[in-house]
Amino acid sequence: MKFVDEYRSEADAQRFVQLIKQTATREWTLMEICGGQTHTLIKSGIDQLLPDAITLVHGPGCPVCVTPLEMIDRAIAIARRPEVILTSFGDMLRVPGSATDLLRVKASGGDVRIVYSPLDAVKLAQQHPERQVVFFAVGFETTAPANAMAVWSAARQGLANFSILCSHVLVPPAMEALLSSPDTLIDGFLAAGHVCAVMGYAEYEPLAEKHQIPIVVTGFEPLDLLEGIYRTVLALEENRAEVENQYVRAVTRSGNRAAQNLVQQVFMVCDRQWRGIGMIPQSGYCLRPEYARYNAELRFQVGNLTAQESPLCISGLIMQGRAKPCDCSAFGTLCTPEQPLGAPMVSSEGACAAYYHYGTHREEQPHEPAPA
Repeated sequence: MKFVDEYRSEADAQRFVQLIKQTATREWTLMEICGGQTHTLIKSGIDQLLPDAITLVHGPGCPVCVTPLEMIDRAIAIARRPEVILTSFGDMLRVPGSATDLLRVKASGGDVRIVYSPLDAVKLAQQHPERQVVFFAVGFETTAPANAMAVWSAARQGLANFSILCSHVLVPPAMEALLSSPDTLIDGFLAAGHVCAVMGYAEYEPLAEKHQIPIVVTGFEPLDLLEGIYRTVLALEENRAEVENQYVRAVTRSGNRAAQNLVQQVFMVCDRQWRGIGMIPQSGYCLRPEYARYNAELRFQVGNLTAQESPLCISGLIMQGRAKPCDCSAFGTLCTPEQPLGAPMVSSEGACAAYYHYGTHREEQPHEPAPA
């Protein structure tokens, strides 16, 4: 099926909507994995155009959102040290820790800097040999190659003042955890195209077979997502549990082998804690023993820091597809982008931020404001 050839412009989006309406004969619940896809769906109003039979739920595909609270606290503890330059992508600075965030640490005198590539942090380490430069390395498989390159480059140059605080997570183990839950509501997945551009989609095929569920690798434009939804609904109606690739302009089955080889050279798979969800076995990357000297947790001895999530934040339920942001009693009241209780409200890919900024669901809030 090559729908991209038939539907070339956004004006044809309604054709996909009609195809979905004509195809769906029963209720289906679909989960998009990526937070960027969530924002496109809500901002463009696709969720409002779909027939009532199709429910979209939002998965744990925002890397900022799933970074555990204790990892934020560890970054804050490191950033407060006078000898440290802590570097990060900008979207991590306002994510709340237990008591504060990195932006406030910066305002109070901590040397916290936004970079646009982990290699920028390596350059800072070269330029400031008297300082310890730490890069806050979060993300899914998409960002892992660049972070691996930074560590590899630092090792090649023999830099003793560079390290990373690693909080990498992996998509397939999270999908396995969601599908294995007795409370799962998911009938089909829209897989994240950028992750698959790196890793390919072959690793999703055992999931589709085991759980008898269709998975469609999808891009990020409205037409990409509409086509992905249509393909998923069609597969469900035809009782096909397969992996399909809608995002053919960027994704192949095998992915980017050079990037995969670099990641495997620097990182190894490990258990990983997910914010709001808990421990998922073999769901993350950590540094291999031969690169342990670049592990900021070990260098600054912050690995024992733990934290408790806010009892008011239901981000875990949202990222498991068991609730939506407007189901949260704190949404838009005690939790706003200016005063977030959890990462999904402040992240540029967070589901709560999407619902808040685009406002399409505010009128649906059935709850009273939560007590202080």
